[in-house]
Amino acid sequence: MDNADVEAGGDDEFQGRRGRKYRPVVGDDDRAVLEMSSIDPSSSSSSSQPAHQSSLKNIKVSSEENLGSNIKEGSSASHVQANGPQKESKLELFGFDSLVNILGLKSMTDEQAAAPSSPRDGENIAITHGRPKITAVKSGTLMGVFVPCLQNILGIIYYIRFTWIVGMAGIADSLLVVTLCGTCTFLTGISLSAIATNGAMKGGGPYYLIGRALGPEVGVSIGLCFFLGNAVAGALYVLGAVETFLKALPGAVFFSETTTVNDLKVLNLSVHDLQIYGIIVTILLCFIVFGGVKIINKVAPAFLIPVLLSMLCIYIGIALARKDYPTKGVTGFSFNTFKDNWKSDYQKTTSGGVPDPDGAVSWDFNAMVGLFFPAVTGIMAGSNRSASLKDTQRSIPIGTLAATLATTVMYLISVLVFGGLATRHLLLTDRLLSATISWPFPAFIYVGIILSTLGAALQSLTGAPRLLAAIANDDILPVLNYFKVADGSEPHFATLFTAFLCIACVIIGNLDLITPTITMFFLLCYAGVNLSCFLLDLLDAPSWRPRWKFHHWSLSLLGASLCIVIMFLISWAFTIVSLALASLIYYYVSIKGKAGDWGDGFKSAYFQLALRSLRSLGANQVHPKNWYPIPLIFCRPWGKLPENVPCHPKLADFANCMKKKGRGMSIFVSILDGDYHECVEDAKAACKQLDAYIEYKHCEGVAEIVVAPSMSEGFRGIVQTMGLGNLKPNIVVMRYPEIWRRENLTEIPNTFVEIINDCIVANKAVVIIKGLDEWPNEFQRQYGTIDLYWIVRDGGLMLLLSQLLLTKDSFESCKIQVFCIAEEDTDAEGLKADVKKFLYDLRMHAEVIVVTMKSWDMQADSGAPHDESVEAYNAAQKRIADYLAEMKSTAKKQGTPLMADGKEVVVNEQQVEKFLYTTLKLNSTILRYSRMAAVVLVSLPPPPVNHPAYFYMEYMDLLVENVPRLLIVRGYRRDVVTLFT
Repeated sequence: MDNADVEAGGDDEFQGRRGRKYRPVVGDDDRAVLEMSSIDPSSSSSSSQPAHQSSLKNIKVSSEENLGSNIKEGSSASHVQANGPQKESKLELFGFDSLVNILGLKSMTDEQAAAPSSPRDGENIAITHGRPKITAVKSGTLMGVFVPCLQNILGIIYYIRFTWIVGMAGIADSLLVVTLCGTCTFLTGISLSAIATNGAMKGGGPYYLIGRALGPEVGVSIGLCFFLGNAVAGALYVLGAVETFLKALPGAVFFSETTTVNDLKVLNLSVHDLQIYGIIVTILLCFIVFGGVKIINKVAPAFLIPVLLSMLCIYIGIALARKDYPTKGVTGFSFNTFKDNWKSDYQKTTSGGVPDPDGAVSWDFNAMVGLFFPAVTGIMAGSNRSASLKDTQRSIPIGTLAATLATTVMYLISVLVFGGLATRHLLLTDRLLSATISWPFPAFIYVGIILSTLGAALQSLTGAPRLLAAIANDDILPVLNYFKVADGSEPHFATLFTAFLCIACVIIGNLDLITPTITMFFLLCYAGVNLSCFLLDLLDAPSWRPRWKFHHWSLSLLGASLCIVIMFLISWAFTIVSLALASLIYYYVSIKGKAGDWGDGFKSAYFQLALRSLRSLGANQVHPKNWYPIPLIFCRPWGKLPENVPCHPKLADFANCMKKKGRGMSIFVSILDGDYHECVEDAKAACKQLDAYIEYKHCEGVAEIVVAPSMSEGFRGIVQTMGLGNLKPNIVVMRYPEIWRRENLTEIPNTFVEIINDCIVANKAVVIIKGLDEWPNEFQRQYGTIDLYWIVRDGGLMLLLSQLLLTKDSFESCKIQVFCIAEEDTDAEGLKADVKKFLYDLRMHAEVIVVTMKSWDMQADSGAPHDESVEAYNAAQKRIADYLAEMKSTAKKQGTPLMADGKEVVVNEQQVEKFLYTTLKLNSTILRYSRMAAVVLVSLPPPPVNHPAYFYMEYMDLLVENVPRLLIVRGYRRDVVTLFT
């Protein structure tokens, strides 16, 4: 079987002992899915199956070691027959076979991996065993992380600025500067190690880590700033190499001049020389970068080894140095010199760093931090190349922290050594003192300086394009699509863009002007890494399980604080500019970027905050001052909508009208009739569609789809279980079923009554909208009045709704009128005064009108209702009489009590007439006073007990007759407004 091709076909070879077969399929959400279908054991022969069903997939298993050796088909079949079913029978309970299970586990490590192709009926697939194909060169800890970090850290600052910093700041302040900067980068390295070992890491380095921890917006904004920092750092290293080269070979200059300062010849380099040589060097480095990681790994030792040799030459020269040897001002390591150089001597200098009392540049401790900090950057060089590492979880922590500790210790030792080696005057005037004292020749150091800076520039030009390509590959910003690259490919276009930025900075030609800019971008990235680790460590989500155990949220917080402090120490102006740039990118990404959920720490923080807030709210009754409407929007209870329309377009507009300044949550619910197991996929699709609708309407809410045997049962389950604690919906909003009689939908009355009764039992308020098609959107301004027909006590819900409507642009020009419906013998003026006082205490402005009605006496009524109301009343009377006669006839034939909707009912004909007349009077009153109102609110009468649902619908139809826009409101047993502060 090891060196064989196995051709297997037919159903028998995949049939288990219990008459089941496994057919691998590709699922949308889970790649390790098996569809298991029962088959008839008696029909195992392929000849009894239809042609398109019997042709099972042919699976070829081959080995790369020997593709040419084959075994006979018969023995192959017997081999599969002997071993295949035995293996499958062990996993039959779980519904997985070993191959698909392995593919499923692999898919968990790659968010964007393509789904493994699954064989369809009649297709052949090849499963290859043996060594996998090598698609790209992978690096280990030494060459992949440690060497790049060491090359980036040991850059130009150490060779041509370090001794000058010791002379200007003194030994004490220099030790403090190195300790401060080294602590910052070491703490950042710990945070980086923790995040990098918390799972598989793809390309992008710090951008990938920050983006997955703080979200795509923060990740892209800091990632682009870090990209700019790396690109500008490349220019810094190139300029440093060119400056060293020109000082080593003064004859190579074109425009520079030599001047004498304090009996010392100083070469004043021209910007034009730096520009010419800098552009040439940048282009040469780009050619190396275009060769790919393989070429860079081969070239890197050629840059690093001379650097290490030059460091050795420096320390040998320090050991051999003595008074005025090898140059005047060198004392050898002397305690007196150490003592003289202990304190700082900040003074003015020329733009070239030469001390001058009339110099234009002033220096202090903050400036020393800004100048030295680029000498400790570069710790991200290894993580920038994370896509090229064999084992990121092992290489990044070890390589990064080892390089950071090694260089920091070397810097501290160098401060002590240089501080006791030469006079302050020599430290400040000889920029290349490290070359002057080296053994045996200064030329060795010049070579080391040039190669070290070129190596650092090479690493910057290698990491920056890969960082930009990683940002582009995440497809967050469409403008970056030009920089996308396929997996394993070199980011050539991103490299060209990086080279263009580097050349642009080289043209500036001022090393000291570029340095603070780089420092800010790097510090911003380091702060992002520390904040990411701080957030993840503090939240401690179940998925936070880094292999690197030496971390704590307090260390990450300290590292982030140090980054911010150092930024402001260096330059508050540069800090504000860099933060503003990052904020602009963040704002641009949030507007133009594509939404993505990467499981970032903010989502975890929101989740924990929501849980804590929910627990703090408790389950007790909410105080009226803190009451918010949480509407449950019933999307499709009745009415005909197109299949691709998940909700009536105006329901979201009305839901927004129930919120003050958009604050609040709505729950959009739709019920699918059917069996849950059969309709679950339809429910998922409907939920996605409803979510898209909510987002399109800019409504803060969530979508829920419930599958139930009937609408009544579905709603009863919803009203009992929807929500958590005090975040349960408190108002049910639905459309009035205006079409039930026109479409002859006889099941609607019973469903409508059951929903209202369920709301009353569950203590939910109800708002029923009549005339939903005419409800105005946010751009349709309304004029006139908002009329409230306040009949029963509802906890102030109707008053609150009217006030919420006034906060919307559509209704802000309207005025509120409150109609109090009272009995004939009520003190109208006293009632009006009481209601006015009540509204005044509630801080509500409204005109109060008291309307008296006779409860029952048609003949005593002096005011005749409107003709249209009378016509509707007479029609309702006739329909009720016909329905009652049919019920009586059916009951008489069957010998049963009066039945309606499968339940026994009690009909009091006088009471029915009374209900009809009451709704007639109320409808007549509404038409008399509120025909031109923008919207009318009226109390919802509860369904009478043991009353036919058909009769209740007739009452409601008569109540809403000819009223174009009406809200029928029923409160619940809680006050939603209060008089008190």
